[in-house]
Order: sequence, then structure tokens, then C-alpha cells
Amino acid sequence: MVLKLTSILKNNGKWLEQQQNSILSAATIISVANIISLFAGLLRERLLIGTFFTSETSQLSYEAFKVAFQIPNTMFQIVILGALSATLVPIFTQLKKEDEQKAFKMSSVIFNYLVLAFIILSVIVYIFAEPITRFRTGHEFTPEQVDIVIKLTKVMLISQLFFAISNFLSGILQSYQRFIIPAFAPLLYNLGILLGVFFFSSSMGIYSAGIGVVIGAFIHMIIQLPLVFKLGFRYRPSFDLSIPGVKNFLKLSPPRTLALAISELRKLFLGFFATSLGNLSFLVMDYGLTLMAIPIRFFGVAIGQAALPFLSDEAGDDGQVKFKKLLLNSLHQVSFLTMPASALLLILRIPIVRLVYGTANFPWTTTITVGRVLAILALSIFAQALTHLLIRSFYALKDTKTPLYVTLIDGVSYLITCFLMIFVFHLGVLGIATATTITGFFEFLILLILLNRKLKGIAGYEFWIPQLKILVATFFMTVFLYLPFKFLDELVFDTSRTLELIGLTITTSSIALLVYLYFAVLLQIKELYVFVELINKFGGWKKSISKSEEFFDNSVENKEV
Repeated sequence: MVLKLTSILKNNGKWLEQQQNSILSAATIISVANIISLFAGLLRERLLIGTFFTSETSQLSYEAFKVAFQIPNTMFQIVILGALSATLVPIFTQLKKEDEQKAFKMSSVIFNYLVLAFIILSVIVYIFAEPITRFRTGHEFTPEQVDIVIKLTKVMLISQLFFAISNFLSGILQSYQRFIIPAFAPLLYNLGILLGVFFFSSSMGIYSAGIGVVIGAFIHMIIQLPLVFKLGFRYRPSFDLSIPGVKNFLKLSPPRTLALAISELRKLFLGFFATSLGNLSFLVMDYGLTLMAIPIRFFGVAIGQAALPFLSDEAGDDGQVKFKKLLLNSLHQVSFLTMPASALLLILRIPIVRLVYGTANFPWTTTITVGRVLAILALSIFAQALTHLLIRSFYALKDTKTPLYVTLIDGVSYLITCFLMIFVFHLGVLGIATATTITGFFEFLILLILLNRKLKGIAGYEFWIPQLKILVATFFMTVFLYLPFKFLDELVFDTSRTLELIGLTITTSSIALLVYLYFAVLLQIKELYVFVELINKFGGWKKSISKSEEFFDNSVENKEV
């Protein structure tokens, strides 16, 4: 009986190890996993709000927990994530074609240097946690909040070390076009946080959330180890710079690291400006940015992450015809999904905020403010989603300097715009949201123009005509979303009740999406047919996940999408 059960688990677990051979099949895996992880994240957030929003003091404690994430996360983003996702994947992908063992040796050396750098930086942050916290928070941040941030920062340094190892493993798996396990690891991370709060909140208060972050990060790491070792990776305690690929990595990494440092510095500026305003402004921005990030995460990041290995494979193509074709197709697919998502968040902002965060102890004034922030942020969703893909296209071309320069310009623009919005125009938290939207469009346009110089035709007719068609379809969708929403909200549904609020949201969203699909057919937006075909293929889902070559078959140059 035991042998039979083991055999069943082994056979049915093979789909987790399947290779994805197209951008859309890989992106679909990532998106599906992100949807599951999102629900776990929303459940986590509601649990935390329900637990820690019981009084004004506990609300301030919860805001401090959110602020405490910044420094450990900044370290991780700068030292680990960017270098691995943008630099390791292209180099490892190319090197393993020549010699797989050399690729594994190279990855071990890179891993050792990155972890060593992370540990040294962690020790420094641990020692100087107090002055760092006081320097980066505004005058409205209370002494009690500062104390909580200092302690939680030290605890969550451990979790980021686990994440450092975990994301190295993810980079290896993605280089082999194995996206399923890395995509589902965040779900387990969220579950780890829930476990920490569930078991320790009564005795440790807000610090239980920090313990949960450590538990979740450990699970995020450990779940990926078996498949990495099965693919042949073996850890080597080596710092040998002469191993092929290491020097190239060290050459390409600094621009990417600096670009991420600037981007993370921008987030720290946001933290300073928000904690200078008080009234839970940091939480308001965090909630608004979280909701804005959902379509970006599902579509922009998913397709961009999935596209990087494929674009890296085509980067050496003569004339880069296939590279441009892959990139344009991916850009259109991102817009086709994110523009209607922007419209939904813009019009249905209050119902969405209430459904996601509206526990019994979540203040109504905070709900209204988050909704206003979300309305402003929603306008730039498609631009920020496309930015993820554009940046990765530069990395696939082994160009890490251009994104650095653009990020530097964007960071300075963000700082100046935020300062003006808050201290000159006195727009408060809405000013931070406005600055985020303005600079989001600014960064997208600069990247598009510079990429067009490198790859002629990217910003030409083949880009703008499909984008305009999608924009027109989204405009009509927005009109037919707003009118039924206002009518049904006032005359049909009693939105003081959760079930009727859900009914209003589903009804109006369904009407709007049908209008969007109608105009997509009318305007002959070909991305609609791509996704319809992909959905049809999921009749045999295991086969579709393992091979979806009908969309981006790299062996057929003239394949139309």
C-alpha cells in the first residue's frame, strides 16, 4: 500500500518538473501561481489587519511592521534579486549550452560571493539598525514605532538570507525553463507568515508577524532544493574568478546593482515622505501600491520573467528579427491584459478596497483615502507593466547600463516630484501617488525611445497601432463599467452588505469585460485570439503546460502570433 502511494505521488508530481517551452506557457504558470499566492496574501493581510487594527496603538504598531520590511528587503533586492534574475539567467543559459558542469561551477562561485556580501551587509545593518531607522523615518513617526522597527528589522534580516539562497535556486530553475516550483514558492511563504501569526500573536504581539516572515522565507527556500539538485547542481565552496562566466557576471552586475539601489532608494524616499505626513500614510500608500501591483505582477512581471530566457536565446539572432518579434508580441499581450485591469481598479476602487482590506475594524476614512490613492495609481499600471518587460529586454541584450541611467533619471525625478507635491503643493498622500504615476509614464517612455534606437522598429507602427486599438477598447469598457456601476450601486445593491458588494463588483465587471471583448473582436485585436487559443489548449492542461509551442515556436522563424 505504501509503495503504491509512493508511486502515485511520484508519477503525479512529475508535472511540477515539466519544462515550459514558450513565453506564454511559462507566463501562464507564473500567473496561475501568482493568483493562488495573491489569495494567500490577501488572507494574510486580512488576518493581520483583524489582529493588529484593534486600537490606535496597534494600528501604529502594524504600520511599524510594514516600515520594518524596507531595509532588509532593500538589501535583498540590491545584492541578490537583481543580479540573479537579470544577469545570472542570461549568462547561465548561454554557458550551459556549451558545458553544463562549467555553468554549475560558475553559479556556485557567484552564489558564494553574493551570500558573503549579503552576510557582511547584514552584520552592518544589525549593528546600526537604530541610527538607520531614525534617519529614514519622518517626524510623525512615534518613538514607540521606531523601537518596533529596530527590533523587527533585526529579526527579518534572517528571512532575507533565506530569500537570498531561494532566489539563487529560482534563477537556476528558470534557466532550465522550470517555472512551476519557483512560481508556487511565494504561496508557501504567505502560509508561513500565517502560521507565525496564528501560533505566536497572543504571546508576542506584532513580533509574531516577523517570526512568520522568517518561517515563510525558510519554506520558500527549502521547497526548491530537490529539483535543483535533480537537474545536476552541486554546491562548491569556491571563489575562483577564473571559472568561465564569473568575470562576465561581475562585469554586468554593478550597473544592475546600482539601478536597483536607486530604485530601492526611491522606496525609502517614499517611506520618509509618508512617515512625515502621519495619519497612517505609509499604510495607505502600501495598500494602494499593493492593489496596483496585482495586474503588474500577474501580467507584466509574469510575462517579463518568462520572456527573459527566450529573449536571451534570440539575442544573438542575425538582425534580431525573432527577438523583436518576441518582444513586440509580449508587449502587446501585457497591454491587452493590464489596460482593462487598470479600468477595473479605477472605477471599482472603493468596492475592491473594502473587499480586500475592509475588516470590521478597518476605518472608513482610511478606505476612502486608499481608494483615492488607487485611482491615481491605476492610471499608470500598463506603463509600469510594460517597463518590466522593456528592462528585461535590455538585460537579454547584455545591456545593463541603459536601465541604470534611466533608473537614475527616474529616481531623481521621483524625489523632486514628491517634494513638490508634498511640501510645495501640500497634496499629502495623494501627492505621493501622483508622483508615482507621473514618473511611471516617464520611465516607460524613456526606455521605449532608447530601445528603439537599439532595435529599429520597436517604437514604430507595429507597436503603436495595436496599443491604440487596446486603448480604444479599454475606453469603451470604462464607459460601460462606470454607468452600470453607478446605477446598480444606487438602485439595486445594498453595498453595506458584503455579499451584495461582491454581487455589484462581479456584475459590473462582467458587463465591462464583455464590452471589452466585443471591441477587441471589432477592432481585430489579435491578442484576443492568442489567449482564446491558449485557454482552449488547457483542455489537456498537463500537455499544455509542458509544451505550448503554438505561440512562440523558436524553431519556426515566420510563425505569426
